[in-house]
Amino acid sequence: MQEYYLEFEKPIEELSKQIQKLQQAEVVTEDIKRQIEELQRKCEELKKEIYSKLSPAQRVLIARHPQRPLAKDYIEGIFINFVELHGDRYFRDDTAIIGGFGELELEKNKVISCAVIGQQKGKSLEENLKVNFGMLHPEGYRKALRIMKLAEKFKMPVISFIDTPGAYPGIGAEERGQAEAIARNLYEMAVLETPIICIVIGEGGSGGALGIGVGDKLLMLESAYYSVISPEGCASILFRDASLWQKAAEALKLTAKDLYELGIVDEIIPEPLGGAHKDVQKTIHNTKLAIINNLKVLIKQPSEQLLKLRYKKYRTIGEFDTKKTK
Repeated sequence: MQEYYLEFEKPIEELSKQIQKLQQAEVVTEDIKRQIEELQRKCEELKKEIYSKLSPAQRVLIARHPQRPLAKDYIEGIFINFVELHGDRYFRDDTAIIGGFGELELEKNKVISCAVIGQQKGKSLEENLKVNFGMLHPEGYRKALRIMKLAEKFKMPVISFIDTPGAYPGIGAEERGQAEAIARNLYEMAVLETPIICIVIGEGGSGGALGIGVGDKLLMLESAYYSVISPEGCASILFRDASLWQKAAEALKLTAKDLYELGIVDEIIPEPLGGAHKDVQKTIHNTKLAIINNLKVLIKQPSEQLLKLRYKKYRTIGEFDTKKTK
């Protein structure tokens, strides 16, 4: 697949094209080899310079990168013997979310069964149309809840992959109780008597993300974003101009680093230089290690303690020291 470059990556693209052109020469002389090595060195230095000072808006663009690994990639790369379940037992199956049960190898010769749910986007326009661009209808949240309640019944931890611009705002979705479906999930996940680990792998937009985002641990990939609203939506409301979304992205504090410092995110999962799509297998491996490390701790806790800590986690979000404001 041909690599896709974002606007701020154009200088890297130009150098890469020069390197590729030299490599395709009929005769690669010593002089050409030296030119290639020099350009490669410059390209690496440029990458480090650009990616070391990414703005929140640029992080958003990487989170939305069309070649970024999706929920299905993580599920296939982390879990074995995954069996997908379909439907919410009320209306229909929502293809914007994948859910089922799989096995995770915690350590050598020790496998644990898990419930796995993930918001699924597509890698092409055709795929995105099939999965509604990762935007769930109410039946998607009810399907996720059905799987989570089964996990509670059979004492399985829940692993949730978040990647959505938001819940689908269509008339049909509202008629079928979109707000109620999300609210029900928030309530049920808050008291679910089994460990829950949520991972933001791309976009974490609004209540659409929060509908499968209440858990004991919230992990976040380095270039993902998590916000109460998309930058474009925020700019439309606050500035009456969606084109000012980059300014809104700065104000929203939506990056993994910002949210970790605010105490909302528990752990940042590192990505390869340039984003998860630069080395998909490494990203999936890093995510798997983070899940395993957190799960080993959570499964040792009795359900009563688990619920107390979960309650405390969310009650302390937004606390501030009144002494510092005087």
